[in-house]
Amino acid sequence: MDLQHYAVQSYLRIRRRVGWLLHARPIDYVVALGDAYASIPVVGRHLEPVGAMAAIGALGCRHAPEMMSAAWRKRLAKETLELRKLERQLTHAQADEALRGFIPAGALNIDWPRAERTAPMWKAARHRRRYLYRSAVRYGKAPTQVLDVWRRKDLPPGPAPVLVFIPGGAWIHGSRILQGYALMSHLAELGWICLSVEYRVAPHHPWPRHIQDVKAAIAWARSNVDQLGGDPAFVAIAGASAGGHLASLAGLTPGDPSFEAKLPDDADTSVDAVVSVYGRYDWEDRSTPDRQRFIEFLESVVVKRRISRHPDVYHAASPIARVHSDAPPFLILHGTADGLIPVAQARAFVERLRAVSNQPVAYLELPGAHHGFDMTDGARTASAATAIGLFLNEIHRNRAVETADGYADHGAQL
Repeated sequence: MDLQHYAVQSYLRIRRRVGWLLHARPIDYVVALGDAYASIPVVGRHLEPVGAMAAIGALGCRHAPEMMSAAWRKRLAKETLELRKLERQLTHAQADEALRGFIPAGALNIDWPRAERTAPMWKAARHRRRYLYRSAVRYGKAPTQVLDVWRRKDLPPGPAPVLVFIPGGAWIHGSRILQGYALMSHLAELGWICLSVEYRVAPHHPWPRHIQDVKAAIAWARSNVDQLGGDPAFVAIAGASAGGHLASLAGLTPGDPSFEAKLPDDADTSVDAVVSVYGRYDWEDRSTPDRQRFIEFLESVVVKRRISRHPDVYHAASPIARVHSDAPPFLILHGTADGLIPVAQARAFVERLRAVSNQPVAYLELPGAHHGFDMTDGARTASAATAIGLFLNEIHRNRAVETADGYADHGAQL
């Protein structure tokens, strides 16, 4: 019987491998080769980025000509220069409008930051020198499960509110370098503690490793941030691009067993607010060529499973499909000129949240802003960080008032 069982299993394995060889696309072979390199003992983990870059290169060769052609046609239009100037001038007005109704009018009566000519990423070294408090703190056992702590050295008295920041990188690059520096510096100056999280990435670590690491980082913050001066009772999350997807998904799925399989039963992965900057919210829609290309990328590199055979995986990973009435407060930021993730996806997500959630949903749409504007666009980045700070401070203030009222009511009952 054992011999027969072994023969059947061997036949099925061979059949699967032959089927894969017959139906695999060029990108699938590239990813498989990258996985082989990453599996080499000792040096393999240092070769993981090679597989990721090779996968992106293979996809880029297929889709880059069309994308570059569209981008240059837009840039060469006669009215582009004047339009871009006008769009930048609208940033403060758009931020004010997005927050009005959530933020008291007096709090919005501020001097918004002046536009800068230099790209924010050129200030990275200055930000790190001023606010990087501790580097490569472990929140898990894997080599890449580390985070950086950003805070003022002279932290104001009392426990500080906490922001967990998730960098982007198309789910194949999860480094805590560069992205989020302007935002974390701004919040640190306001008295926040920020945790910039590195996480495992595809193709060597396929989905859902990414979200599992994000959940582990949130649970670590809830359990340990008090040792750094933070308040474990108030933990918000933010992210950009793929990090915006992960932050949104984490905010909508506290306690989801499929994303928290390796965490203790009592781990707290809830968050008190979510900020998503040019995130991706739908892993199922294939209605346009752009979205079809994205699904192919997920199938070949990130998830490594076909949506036709595993639709439940893609559904569960889509923040727009996980919206519910108890969602935390959300602030969504997106640029109208985003060529990588069209602004229509952000609008659809906001519409869904506002229809279902009982909590505030603010939306800041930045005219003319591109994907990655927070690292390259000095005219908008400081204003966007200021708007995020206003939103998060208001959510934190409201939570503190609710907590104080709860204590007062409890005392009166006693």
